[in-house]
Amino acid sequence: MSASKLSLAFVFFNPGETLCQSVHCTVITTLQHATKHSQLDYATAHSARKAGGSARSRRAVQSKGSCSLRNLAILAMVAWSFFLYLHFSLISGAEEVSNGDPCRGRYIYVYDLPPRFNTDIIRDCRKAGGRWADMCAFLSNGGLGRPLADDGMDGVVTGKAGWYNTHELALDAIFHNRMKQYECLTNRSAAASAVFVPFYAGFDSLRYRVGYDKATRDAASADLSFWLTVQPQWGRMAGRDHFLVAGRTGWDFRRRSGADANTDRGNGLLLTPAGRNMSLLVLESTLEHGSDFSVPYPTYFHPRSDADVLRWQARVRAQHRTWLMAFVGAPRRNVPTSTWVRDHVIAQCKACSACAMPGCARSPGSAQCHSPASIVRLFEKAIFCLQPPGDDGSSTRRSVFDSMVAGCIPVFFHTASAYKQYRWHLPRDDHLRYSVFIPDADVRWRNVSIEAVLRAIPPSTVERMREEVIRLIPTLLYADPRSKLETLKDAVDVAIEGILDTVTRIKNGEQVNCCGPVDKDPPNLFAATASRIPPKGAMRAVDQNR
Repeated sequence: MSASKLSLAFVFFNPGETLCQSVHCTVITTLQHATKHSQLDYATAHSARKAGGSARSRRAVQSKGSCSLRNLAILAMVAWSFFLYLHFSLISGAEEVSNGDPCRGRYIYVYDLPPRFNTDIIRDCRKAGGRWADMCAFLSNGGLGRPLADDGMDGVVTGKAGWYNTHELALDAIFHNRMKQYECLTNRSAAASAVFVPFYAGFDSLRYRVGYDKATRDAASADLSFWLTVQPQWGRMAGRDHFLVAGRTGWDFRRRSGADANTDRGNGLLLTPAGRNMSLLVLESTLEHGSDFSVPYPTYFHPRSDADVLRWQARVRAQHRTWLMAFVGAPRRNVPTSTWVRDHVIAQCKACSACAMPGCARSPGSAQCHSPASIVRLFEKAIFCLQPPGDDGSSTRRSVFDSMVAGCIPVFFHTASAYKQYRWHLPRDDHLRYSVFIPDADVRWRNVSIEAVLRAIPPSTVERMREEVIRLIPTLLYADPRSKLETLKDAVDVAIEGILDTVTRIKNGEQVNCCGPVDKDPPNLFAATASRIPPKGAMRAVDQNR
């Protein structure tokens, strides 16, 4: 049997048989052919000798028969080896399925990107000016920044205990380094359920944030889009199984167009051919598109083990909280109308003897708002933490997660601050189980006293809410990327589960939306306050009757 015939025998096996049976039959057939050929060769040689052929012809026949027999023996050995390989591979695979592969459906393939997409961006922080240059000090220790020194207080909020001066925008490096510890990584992209793209999109946006034209700001994103779309992994689902992480808001990667758009802000990553299909994990979602999913802001705490987390939870649970409420932040000027509630929150806190504020809230420019240890200790002493929307049109602030890690119950004034986002990391339905909601209109129109609303909540309810906040702490943390939690799930673990679920739903033909319906508020929110501000239509009717 020739090599080509043997190859065909492997391909065109009987569909009614198992692969092993077909290969076994092929081996037997090959051995039979080898025996038949050897018998024919022997007969031919015998006939040649009987006919008195020349010595040369006899040697030629003998040589031909020996060579043919040797080739057939080699082919038979190859076929038998292939049969044994398949046989034991299938047995091993069956045992693996029966024992349960813990990574089945969870494998992730990580691109080995050219360094211009990540490490070179970090290296360039030494050369750039402006705000990006300030980031260089925060990129040590896998993106965690410098460990906090012991300030002589209690020695708990220190680098030895997992506390670092982490920048709120350092998520690109933190997540990438944390992914290196993921237990279900694979080098076989065909076996992966999702594909991670370690492009430092947030750092790229930050380094060209101010003073650069659109072509410069879009260059790396356009380069990445071209690079990805020619990769074989991309063609499997046209990139719908790909995801990347960026330590910015979604709007920083979806530059608006039109006369009212700020063309000096952000880049067009999510508008590129690749960006439109990938999932993007950002600090805040745009709430208008289905592909950008929000994940928590990095906090200062990065535990190395379950024990670190459990010790911290026990500490905040036992804290004696001397303040009814607290606010950390400074007044803002020239901010969008939607964030005006911030100034009213600060005014009410200043007028309340039960509200704590750091020096920066009273005197802009104070360094106290930039002292991680001071911020954490303030949150530890407060029952409720006031969380109005952030700066520059942002709906959320890093303070939300810093305060919750300290066991402080958040008080929100806008539904987009948490309830319409972070669906993987915060409760999706019963938002009032862990937070208080006071409509910003109530506060801006001075109809509701924040202090009165909070004092009206029964102590037993407060205890339940605080316990729920403490329960959520692990999922809001980014563990030290140089280690890994044993059994607890951190923010990266939860985000990966969310991505894998998203890809599965896409494969099943579902239309996946990052935030659900955003045209209406989540239900039961207004049960938190006795709002005396009627809807706009009702207000208009009242005015007409005056």
